Amino acid sequence: MEAKAIAKMQRISPIKARLVIDTIRGLKVSDALAILENTNKKAAILTKKVLNSAIANAVNNNGLNAEDLYVKEARVDAGPVMKRVLFDSRGHIGHKDKRTSHIIIVVATK
Repeated sequence: MEAKAIAKMQRISPIKARLVIDTIRGLKVSDALAILENTNKKAAILTKKVLNSAIANAVNNNGLNAEDLYVKEARVDAGPVMKRVLFDSRGHIGHKDKRTSHIIIVVATK
């Protein structure tokens, strides 16, 4: 059995979020939570919320035991980009792209 949790439209760049997600992929849930607790990044806070939601989904909806779970799939997809304008010198217009991410975590039992 497996359970899934998704956080959409998170205001962090997918490249920055993937640095944190790559560290927990394939680990036991308890180890993944310990790593996220001790990681000093914004993506770690967002990922921890999604992981806790996936654990709660597995326990409440599927009746699984939280100690038997592991992170089966963890990925970050790019969301829509908010494009903002910056006025440069000499009449030029620059861009400030504000990127968003979709964080997807799937937990399962072995």
